[in-house]
Amino acid sequence: MCYHVGSPSKSELKNKLPKKKIYYPNENEIFHISGFTRPYLPVTLNKDSDSVIEARWKLIPGWVKNETEAGKYANTLNAEAESIFEKASYKNYILNNRGLLYVTGFYEPHKVVGKKESENYFIYAPKREIISLGILYSYFTDQETGETYPTFSVITTAANELLEEVHNEKKRMPLVIPEDSRDAWLFAQGKDEIKQLMIPYPMELNAHQVYRVTGDRTGNTNRPDIQKPWSGQTSLF
Repeated sequence: MCYHVGSPSKSELKNKLPKKKIYYPNENEIFHISGFTRPYLPVTLNKDSDSVIEARWKLIPGWVKNETEAGKYANTLNAEAESIFEKASYKNYILNNRGLLYVTGFYEPHKVVGKKESENYFIYAPKREIISLGILYSYFTDQETGETYPTFSVITTAANELLEEVHNEKKRMPLVIPEDSRDAWLFAQGKDEIKQLMIPYPMELNAHQVYRVTGDRTGNTNRPDIQKPWSGQTSLF
């Protein structure tokens, strides 16, 4: 599943998305971040499609009362496309609350027969363009402090051919929205139209093995070399 990503800097967002108003405050590129830390990342939401703002990874439904409960709430980092219209955490949001998460790439595990620990691969666009992932979102209000902010889940689909090789155990991938389909995703009307867009990515992506960020305990994975091919890589590609 998609729990680990790289995130573009504010200047890169301005450069690659010149028609958007960039309100995302982070000036620095993030080379690796885990969704389990509930980070704030750059998104465009369909209720403000001209802007890029920050939203917090892990969708928190409206019935959650405070930040303590939000931290303990079930894992909603990802939402499976196949059940998104039925599951309680998502069904109230998918029809009207959709958005785009902008990433430089994402990390996925690869299971090797005979090895306990999985390997990690970094997936990215061939020309290192910004990738947009399909999300759904909910505004969370902490009833103790009054603070309100948007939260989101990354939607996942069955894997395409590349991700079937990489994510070979669960065979899943994040919903990658092609650049020419971004508006269609934001403004889709009705269940059928939305379902037609939740498909495995049909275009080219690149992948190479990297340091195993999913098993890191140092907390020092936000550095440029983390996305480079790992010196101990195998011969999957």
